[in-house]
Amino acid sequence: MPTYEYACEACGNEFERFQAITAGPLRKCPKCGKNKLRRLIGTGAGVIFKGSGFYETDYRSENYKKGAESEKKATEKPKDKADKKAEGKTKDSRPNSKAGSASTSKEEKKKTA
Repeated sequence: MPTYEYACEACGNEFERFQAITAGPLRKCPKCGKNKLRRLIGTGAGVIFKGSGFYETDYRSENYKKGAESEKKATEKPKDKADKKAEGKTKDSRPNSKAGSASTSKEEKKKTA
């Protein structure tokens, strides 16, 4: 149910009331009892669509997005360092020449046989 804001023009009383959408506006002020009550135009509320057709991340706050970005950057940096270390190891390591010639000779024997 929506919340409506009311103000009395006679006594200045302001209050909020939960009412059904189909309910008519109040006319009588609960404080002074005069029929000078007026419904104010509210700022409204944010609408959030729920269900299987909407993504949970569609309504993330800016703070959440900034936190996710900083977390992503923090996790990427160690991976980059690890990748550089792995690249350095592969450049330094050389295949064993005996193992390479042994595997080649076995394949050649299979082809000739």
